[in-house]
Amino acid sequence: MSPATPTQPPHSPELQALAKRVVWFKPPEATLANDIFFLNHLMVYGTAEDLNVAQQRFDDNDFRRALRDALPGIFDARSWAYWHARLGMEPAPARPVREFRR
Repeated sequence: MSPATPTQPPHSPELQALAKRVVWFKPPEATLANDIFFLNHLMVYGTAEDLNVAQQRFDDNDFRRALRDALPGIFDARSWAYWHARLGMEPAPARPVREFRR
């Protein structure tokens, strides 16, 4: 899961459109530059059709890594539990929490 390399083609137009839809507040290129960020948003806001598009590029191990390294503040409780169950990672740990420093 890294940016395009000489042996890896750039992101497909379908994946770029998907990134634009699930992360509406960033350009698709910026979203796709961070796989964890993109997959976390996809896992919360994506549809079954969106997952079909993403699975052309990402496999279950990529989704598992996205859960293990999940960013705080993206997952709701239902999505967190669903994805842990779907990927055989039960029981689901507590969701990541933002830490505020003083």
